Amino acid sequence: MLRRLFVTLSTLFFLLVVAYAFAAESREAFGVRFPAEKVVNGKTLKINGAAGYKVMRFIKIYARALYLERPTRDAREAIESEQIKQSYIHYVTDMAKVKRIQENFIKDMEKANPPELVKKHRAKIEKHASWLDKDGTPGMLAITNYVPGKGLIVYYFGKMKGIIPDKEYAQMYFRSFLGEKADEKRRKGYLGQ
Repeated sequence: MLRRLFVTLSTLFFLLVVAYAFAAESREAFGVRFPAEKVVNGKTLKINGAAGYKVMRFIKIYARALYLERPTRDAREAIESEQIKQSYIHYVTDMAKVKRIQENFIKDMEKANPPELVKKHRAKIEKHASWLDKDGTPGMLAITNYVPGKGLIVYYFGKMKGIIPDKEYAQMYFRSFLGEKADEKRRKGYLGQ
């Protein structure tokens, strides 16, 4: 009886160690290695997943990682949960021009969100797009943090561009790449599927 309990507990411990090691692994997309953890606003976030964005099937534009306090494979949970979140974009080309970056951002927000929300938050979408005001260059970062009670904090090219203090808008932002209408392959990558 004691031996069986020891074997069971040992097996359980081993499985927990393996699960933790798997959850704590760094991820890679387009040659960009994203660390397993990041500290944002005093909280340790874990990488949820990563994927890359290409145009014309072969031009690599950026690699993105999603970090969450409580990683999940459930898109709705990732979008709507009140936890600190981070979208971390690392550009890998100099072919990402500012006009196209802004147009694609607006298009993704419009495509992924209900029309009534897009209409309600049109000014915020355009303001957010205006902050994406430089051409992408290799190594350039676009970091967006969501902090409950504070809002969506946008950093672009190493500079804080502003804060949009609206939970509903933050959900729209995360829905633009995690929602049902987002690119399926990248969505699965960000969700660790």
